[in-house]
Amino acid sequence: MDYDDLLYNRLVQLRTQKGVSARDMSLSLGQSESYINKIENRKTFPSMTGFFYICEYLGIHPSELFNENIENPEKIKELISELDKLDKEQLEHILAIIKDLNSFK
Repeated sequence: MDYDDLLYNRLVQLRTQKGVSARDMSLSLGQSESYINKIENRKTFPSMTGFFYICEYLGIHPSELFNENIENPEKIKELISELDKLDKEQLEHILAIIKDLNSFK
């Protein structure tokens, strides 16, 4: 697995899902307006601190940035947060719905 390409591609994917431009994300992180663009275009790597700030901005755990199987980590966290508020019976209903939806794939 090429972690460099994964970093670049996932950063673009997750930033786009969040609906922000590379410029706006850069400025929100307190960096120059071309910071994220340079990372996405493989011209630089973020520092370790920068990497953690990027993950925090995207609302993900650092490991989720490298997990291609989680397409929408921010939505999954939101879903889990809401599921935590349900009782056992409600969770069983939601689980049945999810299993039914997945059976159509």
